[in-house]
Amino acid sequence: MSDPSRHHPVHHITLAQLQRIKDWHAAQYGVHPVERQLWEAVMTVWVMGWTGWVPAYVFEASWAYPLCLLGICMPRLYVHWRAHAHDSGRLRCDWLHLVY
Repeated sequence: MSDPSRHHPVHHITLAQLQRIKDWHAAQYGVHPVERQLWEAVMTVWVMGWTGWVPAYVFEASWAYPLCLLGICMPRLYVHWRAHAHDSGRLRCDWLHLVY
């Protein structure tokens, strides 16, 4: 297990890193099906955030802006949360090395 004092800053995640995580989840589906489903939910919210901001702007739905921003930030927030849970020993995350 990694050092619990290790700090994982919330940083930019590239599309290549997102693809590597997706590939890892696809390869490990039989072993970690719930983890894959969680990652797919995170990616769905991410796509909704990116595609939702234009209609929110066009229809002047300013209440949707924070939701779109949250969706856009969801992958990095999820990775940060998983890293924190992994470092504290609450949850094991075998794919963190693909991002950090």
